[in-house]
Order: sequence, then C-alpha cells, then structure tokens
Amino acid sequence: MLKSDATPVRKAPSARDGNPAARDNKRTQVVAGFFRQREPTELVAEPVIDQTPSQDAEPATELLRSSAAAHGAGEIELKLLVDADRMAHFNAAPVIAINARNKGTRKRLKSVYYDTPERTLRRNGLSLRVRQSGARFVQTVKTDAVDDPLRRGEWEASVPSLAPDLALAMPFIPEKLRGHLEAQPLETVFTGDVHRHARLIDLPSGTVEIAFDQGVLTAVDRSQRVSEIELELKSGSASAVYEIALRLAEHGDVKPSIRTKSARGFDLAADKPPSARRPRKLRLDASVTLDEAFATILRSCFLHLLQSLPAAEDGRNPEGIHQLRVSLRRLRSVLDLMRSAGVSSNVDTLRTEAKWLAQDLSAARDWDVFQIETLPTIATACPSVAGFDALGLAAAGRQSDAYRKAHGALEDRRCAMFLLGLGNWIEARGWRNDVATEDLGQLAEPAADFAARILSAQYAKLLKRGRRFKSLSAEGLHRVRLATKRLRYLSEFLLPLFADRKSARKFARRLAGLQEQLGAFNDMAVTASLLDRLDAEPDGAIAAAAIAGWQARASVGVQPALQSTWRDFTAARVPWSRQTPQN
Repeated sequence: MLKSDATPVRKAPSARDGNPAARDNKRTQVVAGFFRQREPTELVAEPVIDQTPSQDAEPATELLRSSAAAHGAGEIELKLLVDADRMAHFNAAPVIAINARNKGTRKRLKSVYYDTPERTLRRNGLSLRVRQSGARFVQTVKTDAVDDPLRRGEWEASVPSLAPDLALAMPFIPEKLRGHLEAQPLETVFTGDVHRHARLIDLPSGTVEIAFDQGVLTAVDRSQRVSEIELELKSGSASAVYEIALRLAEHGDVKPSIRTKSARGFDLAADKPPSARRPRKLRLDASVTLDEAFATILRSCFLHLLQSLPAAEDGRNPEGIHQLRVSLRRLRSVLDLMRSAGVSSNVDTLRTEAKWLAQDLSAARDWDVFQIETLPTIATACPSVAGFDALGLAAAGRQSDAYRKAHGALEDRRCAMFLLGLGNWIEARGWRNDVATEDLGQLAEPAADFAARILSAQYAKLLKRGRRFKSLSAEGLHRVRLATKRLRYLSEFLLPLFADRKSARKFARRLAGLQEQLGAFNDMAVTASLLDRLDAEPDGAIAAAAIAGWQARASVGVQPALQSTWRDFTAARVPWSRQTPQN
C-alpha cells in the first residue's frame, strides 16, 4: 500500500530562547548552538549534529565523532523562488530600500559540484562544491537540513582552482565513507553560473544578507534556470529572515523553499523528480521543558512540510503529495496538542490554514492510491475480467483534475503566506504570547509530565471508542481509526521522552500495526467512494464491479486480523505508566 510512517527528527542544540545568540562583536557568532567562523583564508572544522540523507542511504551521523570536529558552523538560510522578470521589482521593495546598509555587491559565481560515480556524498547527505568569485576559489562541504528548515552544516576552505582538494574535505567526511572516496575518483556532476546581487539588511531582530540570484544550472545536455532570493542570517534571531520574507511576499508572488541548488542540480543530472522524504525519528531529552519540546516538534513538522513541497509541486512523484499531506496532519496534531497547554488564537488560525491546504490535496492522493495500487493489483489477479483499461482511463481524468486542484492550492498566495507566517511564529516562539499569564509557568515545566497526561487521555479515548471491538460497525471502526491516528502522532512527538523504556518501543510497534490494519480497512471505503464517482464505459463498469466484489471479499478476511491486532495493542504496557491496561 502507498503508505509510509512519518517520523520527525532530532533537534540540534540552540540558545535558551531557541534563537542564535551573539557571542561578541567579531566575525564569530553562535548559530543554533554552533560556533561559526567565516574567515576567508582559513579552513574551519566544525561538527554537525545530524544529517537527513537520501532515503536509500544511512545518514552521515559519524560526523559527530569526527576528530576534526572542534568548532561549530552552519548557515541559517531561506530561499524565495520568484519570477525572473520580477527580480528588479523585489530589489526595490520598501523593506530593502529602507533597511539596506548600501547598494551591495555584484558578483558572478561559477560553481562546480562534485561526487563519485556512485554519488557517495549525495546519498549520505553531503555535498562538495568549488566556487569561483573573481580570482578567488572556495571549496565548501555542506550537509542537508537535519531538524530545522533553515539550518545546515557548512565548512569552507580556500583552494587554488575549480579542481577540488579532497584532502581538505576529508576531516568533515565520516570515517566509513573515506575509503570509498579515496578509492573512487570524483567527477563533475553539474555546474552553476549565477549572477548575484547581495545586500545587508539590518532589522531590530537581526542582520540578514539578501542575495538576488539569477543564472543557470547545467548537467550534460540539460539545464535549469535559477531565479531566487536567498536570505541568510548573519546575526540576531532567525525570525528576522521570516520578517523580511513576509514583507517581500506582500510586494509580489514568492514561493518559500529550502531546496538547495545542490539538490536541484543532482536531480537535473539524474533526470529525476524531487524526492519526498519521511522525517527521521524525533529525539527529545527526558528533562526538556515543554517550551523547548514545542519548538523541537514544530520545527520537525515544518521541515517535513517544506521538504515535501518540491515533489508535490513537481507532480511526477506521487510520494510528494502523500508526504505533504502527512506533514500537514502532523502539524495539525501538534497544534491541537498545544491547545491542551492553553495556546489558542494563532494556533487556531494556523490549524485552519493547514486544514485548507490538506483538503485540496486529499483527492489527488486518493486517486494516486487507486491508480498505482488498487486497480493494477486487482486487474492482475482477475485477468479474465474486461474493462480495467477503460476504468483506468476514466480514473486518470479524475486524477488529473485532482492534481490541478492540488497545484492550484500550492500556487495560491495564501499557501506562501501560511508557510512564511508559520515559520516566523515558530522562530519567534509566538505561542508564548498566546498563553494566559497564569499558564506561562507550565511552559517551563518538564515536558514529560505534560506528555504523560496527554498520552493517557488520548489512550483512554481510544479504548473507549474500541469497546466491544468485534461488533463495531464500519462507522465505529472509522472513529477508532481517527483516534488511533491521533494517538500515533502524539506518540511520535512525545514517546521519545520515554525512549529509554523498552515498553515505549513495543507500544509504538503495536500502535503502528493497529493503524496500518485500520487504514487498510478504510482504504476499501475510499475505493467504493471513488468508484461511485467514475463514469466508465460498460466494460469499465464490469471492472468496477469486480473491484467492489474483490474488496468486499477481502474485508471479511481483514476482520480477524484486525481483531487480533486490537487485542495485541490493548495488551501492551503503556510506557508512561507502570500499570498494564486491560482488554
């Protein structure tokens, strides 16, 4: 089935308020818990907390243990994709004209991106680039975003030409990869030729470098235009990045993006659509405060959302729409969770926007499952039944209509404003302003206490809906499925606080199994609804009847397995309590 677990990822350390804190007046600052030095002639060795690799490879987490990891570095950056014809218009926006230090600098940046023929670096969440700016050549090693949409690891070193110096990069490569890199020659994957106009913008909340980039990425015989505004935090709070982005969005159409030129270039070289990742497992220290837990969880949800957007917008990879819908469900779940802590106002607005976007994506996902999984599976099993091709053709029309609706929502200015507003709210920790004065103290309390209360309440609701499980109607099972899904998301967010308990892992496995079984049962109801909407030819109607009969028969077989899964789940010990629940 076209389903996938959505699990968030670990948060890197940050300043107490979640924003970068200035260290001194020199060119060294603390960015999300990292020391960052950008001296042009020195190699800077720094650690990265974690990586988000391609789905088919292990992450480069060994960077944590690198013997060269003595200092920290990273960049805090957001891109705004804009129409090339409107670039000058944005450059003259009031937020820039009023707050820019000067007219800035103009450069032509020629970049070459390298990797092995097997794409060893790329598969492990790393990139190696050499960039020429005038007479200067700089080699850069970067890592993918980990748990935060804006933050990535970055190390720079001066080199004599556009040719890479692998020896300078080796201290930042995990040990397990070094042998592969030494045994395989590096090759040019793609090049970039970009004209950049960079300016510094000073706001009370921070200083941001804004770069207007126009150019082209080239890989063999393919090319892709670049037209984007890059916002990189130089000092202060990351909320400054979103403040400027929101002001620019008021000035014209923009698309927020965290997809790097590296990611676009590698996909261009491979001639494949953007990938859609499942977020990695969230890690929360048991002693973390509720305020910090909210920040960590929200950032992981927002990262998942932004990482899913390119594939959803591209449309060739059905996992894009799926992961985007999952990210929006996860976001709505954490916003609901925050209501329990007394947060309202902005939470309600953000939840409404997330629901709007998710609703416009749902039909596309339903038709994807039907076309890619349901119909071909049953057609293969019933070769003597005519009409599956006709039915598929009718479904393709509905699928195209659903994708047009989804892409219309993603292109809507409302979507961009929602994303930028959400990012700004997270970085500014806007929920603090929504909590009543008498409830503010709860944010400073251990998150584990809050988690135990919330998980207990949702678990009790699920057990209540599952009473007399064997005799539940289809509607009753649907209500159990919704309660299971909510407990699943809450568990993904909060069970990491109890991760040292074996019962947490066992409970999570059984909960996931229950959701999978209930999801399979629900998919049958969705299929019936889709078949009712199809205007197929007579042969197609025969195939539709075959699908309905096939799934009706399958539902009989699902029931015993579903009941067994329910019994196993209710027998599992809940990790936040010493009591063992009864069936």
